[in-house]
Amino acid sequence: MKAILQRVTEAKVTVDGETVGEIGRGLLILLGVSEGDTEAEARMLASKAAALRIFADEAGKFNLSVKDVGGAALVVSQFTLYANVRKGRRPSFNRAAPPEIAAPLVDKFASFLEKEGVPVAQGKFGAMMMVYLCNDGPVTIILDSDELKAPRRQQEKRSGGEK
Repeated sequence: MKAILQRVTEAKVTVDGETVGEIGRGLLILLGVSEGDTEAEARMLASKAAALRIFADEAGKFNLSVKDVGGAALVVSQFTLYANVRKGRRPSFNRAAPPEIAAPLVDKFASFLEKEGVPVAQGKFGAMMMVYLCNDGPVTIILDSDELKAPRRQQEKRSGGEK
């Protein structure tokens, strides 16, 4: 499971010109589900997103989470996060979970986020959506459940970090 977190001052999603989800200050979360993902990945990413300190305190330091600032989350399903562009010019989405698996996991992610104390609005799964946002910073963070589950040394090698 992958999530793109964008710190926003406001965000909304419309379908056919009608607003289906809207928040003020908080996080726009684009969520991709791959085959093999389970509720465990949804819970892990929701917990991480709710606690991630990417909002500034009075001193301007990233010390506050979306919960700390009283923010909300707008969760939008995004199967294109699993695009494979290694061959050719047209992306393949064969790593993305089919709708019957992805839709319930997107809903589970949203409910886990709510259980963490973050108010949640959602897009409409499978619909052609227009997403509007005012990216604050801009601050954009990528969460990947495979990387979060990997042993720490393996993560550092992938990212080029050393210890």
